[in-house]
Amino acid sequence: MVTLRKVELDEAGLLLDFSKKTFYDFFAHLNEPANIEAYALVAFTPQKMQEELSNPNSEFYFAMLNGQVAGYLKLNFADAQTEFRDEKALEVERIYVSGEHHGKHIGRQLLKFAVDTAINRQLDYVWLGVWEHNYKAIGFYQHHGFEVFSSHEFLLGDDRQIDLLMRRML
Repeated sequence: MVTLRKVELDEAGLLLDFSKKTFYDFFAHLNEPANIEAYALVAFTPQKMQEELSNPNSEFYFAMLNGQVAGYLKLNFADAQTEFRDEKALEVERIYVSGEHHGKHIGRQLLKFAVDTAINRQLDYVWLGVWEHNYKAIGFYQHHGFEVFSSHEFLLGDDRQIDLLMRRML
């Protein structure tokens, strides 16, 4: 059975290792190695992870399966949001499930948790960004009521990529 629990500040190293592994697993084979490495040097540092975990408007959750981390979720509220900083919105900045646990509906459980969190806080919508070439993820979000409403550039190393911005009104 999968359980969700909030990530504690003293688990920054575990979160950093898991987030880096899942990022590489899903995107390294689809991008130039130099761009992946350049991004990793900025995105996956102990200092950055400590800062993110310390932000009172961000929350991380582990999806635990048989005592092991199977996935994680990062939620941003208010000024922690990467784009709109809307007080009436919740951003799902990251949602990852390790490859060996795909098909176990962990991503669905994490996304439902995010939506339920927004509803409980009486927010208007949940939004997220997804790489335009991540067709499986786009379909997953559409299946769960999200619609594309905008896009933005995402810099991976020196590669300018497009993220689709998707939202679900509540």
